[in-house]
Amino acid sequence: MTDTKIAGKPRARVLVVDDEASARSGLEKLLRQEGYAVDAAADGPSALQIAADRPPDVVVTDLKMPRMDGLELLQKLRATYPGVPVIMVTAFGEVSTAVQAMRSGADDFITKPVDFDALAFSIERVIERTNLKAEAEELRRQLREREGEGFEGLIGSSAALQKVYRVAKQVAPARATVLITGESGTGKGELARAIHKKSPRASGPFITLHCAALAESLLESELFGHERGAFTGADKRRVGRFEQANGGTLFLDEVGEIPPATQVKLLRVLQERTFERVGGNDPVEVDVRLIAATNRDLAKDVHDGRFREDLYYRLHVVHVEMPPLRLRGGDVLLLAMHFLRRFALENKKRIDGVTDRARAKLLAHRWPGNVRELENAIERAVVLCEGTQIDEDDLPIDVAPLPKGGVRIPGATMAEIERFAILSTLDATNGSTAKAAEMLDISVRTIQYRLHEYGVAAKEKEKKGAG
Repeated sequence: MTDTKIAGKPRARVLVVDDEASARSGLEKLLRQEGYAVDAAADGPSALQIAADRPPDVVVTDLKMPRMDGLELLQKLRATYPGVPVIMVTAFGEVSTAVQAMRSGADDFITKPVDFDALAFSIERVIERTNLKAEAEELRRQLREREGEGFEGLIGSSAALQKVYRVAKQVAPARATVLITGESGTGKGELARAIHKKSPRASGPFITLHCAALAESLLESELFGHERGAFTGADKRRVGRFEQANGGTLFLDEVGEIPPATQVKLLRVLQERTFERVGGNDPVEVDVRLIAATNRDLAKDVHDGRFREDLYYRLHVVHVEMPPLRLRGGDVLLLAMHFLRRFALENKKRIDGVTDRARAKLLAHRWPGNVRELENAIERAVVLCEGTQIDEDDLPIDVAPLPKGGVRIPGATMAEIERFAILSTLDATNGSTAKAAEMLDISVRTIQYRLHEYGVAAKEKEKKGAG
């Protein structure tokens, strides 16, 4: 057996679960001698508590245990820690049950009495396999980025998303506040995390707060913390999200929902980098990079008096708009395959891809719920799929019929195709000739000329889109 222990550093953390005290302590002692950090638990519930405090690199568990057997423990571990390998220990006569455990997601099994060399070899093998998977995923991520298909976990090669990547790469090294706008489900939170990962603060914390989910009094406490006795139930000092994010990034989702009184305090933190906890007088200094997101039109909220103009400009130092999925073309298929691989792995199913009919259905849908809707649709399709490819009937989406004035290919002239492309793109961009021109790679003047030919006034389309 090859000893890969680094001087002074445990090779990995192993969680041993066995209701027999002698077997448990024996394995614990031998594994420690081999240089592993070891935790031991007498049953499943205790193992889950330990895993929550000190996540293991490998779990070695007995199959037959009271309160919670090894199969149930395996299921619960898979739900919370899907990447942690599990080795099942079984009696000789329980091999059929061990096979069931392997089908349920166990990475290996050994029989009693335990041959320690065999166990040590199994642990090394599953750790190596896990590391190889992680390395392969990192290589795939780097390859996607080199090919323009991704940016720190974001997936897509469309022109609309490439524009987002360019701005994100430029702003990531700076300290400037970033405002991300876009419809719900477009991936604003994922973009915020990607900017953080590419920033000099990547080793610091990334703290998230959903502003729309909290009442005003709770929101202020969540942001700035509170002192003991600040209000009923405040029995001890609490550190807020700004302090938690010190040295890192704070992401405020749905920032447009922050009430006016809290907006004033948020503005002060951005200007002075200091605040007081609720119920306190001592200033707290923080070094935090703020990224905010909203699906609201903040400029309109400022005009209507619902959002402070000075705070808006503080947040709007760099603006990035996440495009809706309907404007991202072939990204739908890239994302669909990404989600398919993930959910197929989670559900232990072999699904190789999608049929041509399913592909056409994915591309024809407008995805009002954006990436989040696509993710949910693919998860459901994977669960329902009975073959090795997802078919159109597996997809829980209803594609709208061909719109009036639509074209069929083959069967339409180039002029008809051009008309349909221009009018459909204008509808998708809410009447914006500038955005439509960018997507179609033609000039705004060309679109305006064509609209004149079609008897459609460009100004009317713009007005309709603004409404």
